[in-house]
Amino acid sequence: MTAMHCTHCGSEAMMPGFIEDSGDSSRGHARWVEGPLEIGFWGAKRAGRAHWLVDAFRCKDCFHLELFTRAQDQ
Repeated sequence: MTAMHCTHCGSEAMMPGFIEDSGDSSRGHARWVEGPLEIGFWGAKRAGRAHWLVDAFRCKDCFHLELFTRAQDQ
């Protein structure tokens, strides 16, 4: 695997992490859902849409965040 670098400053000092979701009935982590946001009676409509976990990397030098998605089973 090649070294990850910050797209903002070019540093290779990237720290892995995640974006926490601590709202009501949350699963503790953020997910990316395919398609535009649509709000229904019970909140955001996501039934039948692909969803992916979100991984976050923070640059130790400039604090920029890089976000990537991955399938739930990886």
